[in-house]
Amino acid sequence: MKALITTATKRTERVFLVGVELKSRNALDTRDSLEELSELACTAGGQVVGDGTQKLEAPVAGTFIGSGKADEFARHCRQTDVDTVIFDDELSPAQSRNLERVFDCKVLDRTSLILDIFAQRARTKEGKLQIELAQLQHLLPRLTRFWGHLSRQKGGIGMRGDGETQLETDRRRVQDRIARIARELEVVRRQRSTQRQGRQRNQWPLASIVGYTNAGKSTLLNALTGAVVLAEDKLFATLDPTTRRLRLPTNQNVLLTDTVGFIRKLPHGLVEAFKATLEEVVQADLLLHVVDASHPQADEQVQAVNSVLDEIGATGKPTLMVFNKTDKLNGNGHTFLDRYPGAVGVSAKTGEGLPALLAELNSQVRPVREFMELSVPHEAAAVIARLHAVGQVIERDYEGEKAWFKARIPPHLHEEFAPFIVRELQTAGSA
Repeated sequence: MKALITTATKRTERVFLVGVELKSRNALDTRDSLEELSELACTAGGQVVGDGTQKLEAPVAGTFIGSGKADEFARHCRQTDVDTVIFDDELSPAQSRNLERVFDCKVLDRTSLILDIFAQRARTKEGKLQIELAQLQHLLPRLTRFWGHLSRQKGGIGMRGDGETQLETDRRRVQDRIARIARELEVVRRQRSTQRQGRQRNQWPLASIVGYTNAGKSTLLNALTGAVVLAEDKLFATLDPTTRRLRLPTNQNVLLTDTVGFIRKLPHGLVEAFKATLEEVVQADLLLHVVDASHPQADEQVQAVNSVLDEIGATGKPTLMVFNKTDKLNGNGHTFLDRYPGAVGVSAKTGEGLPALLAELNSQVRPVREFMELSVPHEAAAVIARLHAVGQVIERDYEGEKAWFKARIPPHLHEEFAPFIVRELQTAGSA
């Protein structure tokens, strides 16, 4: 996959965007999608110098847009010295080949652009493997475009040697590499499963932060846990998942995982490639769905995220809606809180609303604790300190020969405090 910045000349590629307003879409949706495509192109390092759209009943089989409109856009691109044309929808291999002949320059679709950005942003070995897998799966049916100059030089019987042989060789190599990456990612899945079992032994709930790209997920993780995850005002600033421990005000420990951001028209192959990472979402006890409350298309972004969650099998999980960037609303914007019961409005940047978010988190994960009455000798100071460190002490009484406590403790610590437990209270897990 070619990056949008040419390393040999350091010349920023000039990009022209193409969108199609189909019967099933309206002009506003098409324009919003093109604006997002422009952000993606800039994130990849390109310079957007123009765009164009066409109204169609359905995409044209050969060139996606009409041939006349394609010629019109091609003339404009030649006049403005465009290097790359990017379509806002996925193109078939045949459409890509035909359009490259018309435009006489590189033609990409939305999927190729997103894969290019992911390739630039991946840092861990796992992330790089997942991106390479998605790229190869996207490339495999398009290999003929790279060998067209050989296989179609003369054509006909007796002229099918080198081009066809090299094409089959490359196709076999790509397939072999895909199989090797799949095996390596299976090892990653097993490792993640082992790590997950270790977490489960501690009985710590797992909460995964999900949301549209650039909604502020990494900033929220940093604000809540003190982590130092990269947080930039860019699409897909971070790809690799990060898990940090969050201690709630009640001493309840929660593992908070920041995941890759979602986007409209997220390529299915990319979702498949990131299954090892997205398993953290599927296995989570609670999802924190972070939404940019200041974005004009916030509702559409919520729907896009829900669509991906459905695709990976995470539909129906307990979800806490978190509307971020309330500092940009200036008191005039709609925060959606009325339409989402239990939702919390926050500003991860300023810290506004974080106490309310922690309180709601505590309410969501509280049932995993046992409500106990304990009697601890005064000389067992270490036990008392331990109880305050890992449990939520509701009542305490230091009068008399022993100290008495009513506290909620994690189930996996039951044996540790068993010698001091007087009784289990019937209101276990309640407020």
